[in-house]
Amino acid sequence: MKEPGLDGRHRDKDGEISRKHGNTLVGTLRKIYGKSFAAGYSDADKLSDVLVQLNETSLSQLRRDHGTGHLEHKLKEASK
Repeated sequence: MKEPGLDGRHRDKDGEISRKHGNTLVGTLRKIYGKSFAAGYSDADKLSDVLVQLNETSLSQLRRDHGTGHLEHKLKEASK
């Protein structure tokens, strides 16, 4: 059965990630995904500022963890 309200449209996962985790620093995400995450950006850059320009590898990692609900937990662990 089709999900009501979607009418064949895809969900805006990038927008949701940005709203929920946009203030997260690239440096924090590198603790989770490695030094190559968001290559070319400073550790002090915010996710919301670089999200639309991320390469496919970095973006797919974020989408996967966000979709499975693991991103929140990983961010909490990385900020300790």
